[in-house]
Amino acid sequence: MTKADGNPDGKGAHGFLADWSTTEPRGVVAKPQRQLLAEFFTSMLVLSASIRYRPAPGCSNYLYWIDGQWSLSLIAPHEWSHERRAGFAGTCVLQHDMTWTIAPSEQLTKDGPAADAIRRSYDAFAEMLDTDLTLEEILPSYDSGLSYYQRLYGGALRRSVYAAVARGDQGSQSCRQWRMQLPHLNTMLLVHRD
Repeated sequence: MTKADGNPDGKGAHGFLADWSTTEPRGVVAKPQRQLLAEFFTSMLVLSASIRYRPAPGCSNYLYWIDGQWSLSLIAPHEWSHERRAGFAGTCVLQHDMTWTIAPSEQLTKDGPAADAIRRSYDAFAEMLDTDLTLEEILPSYDSGLSYYQRLYGGALRRSVYAAVARGDQGSQSCRQWRMQLPHLNTMLLVHRD
């Protein structure tokens, strides 16, 4: 009798259902458009990172630009080598409503690889909003190329933004209308809650 390889991410149906339940957005409220856009952009940036552990709400995580890609880590910048610290973008916190916030690093005030990567992410985000579709229609959906935690928290972000848009009665607006709320400086979209 041969043994099946099973789920490549090591997650069974029961584990997934438990994870789905723990990532249910809590405390979602209606938000001003600029705040909702900032949280959406920040969350999409964090979720584009390699995530190899289960982030917990309220805990500090650290976003790095390493070897041409984003990586989310539990290792603080002072615990890394100098070259790894150079890619530090900010301290990220998963909120209970399943959006992410970032306290931007000083590195982002200087020209460098991490700041350039943020600018490219911002440009891609603005381009994504250049459509007549509604915000709900462009929210992240299942992508088999993403890791388990990227898919799991992407689904949680989708549910959170969808609920915030519905609570704010903003569902009929096109992405182009949302795009008009984007600030010109991309670092203004990196949000941090105290």
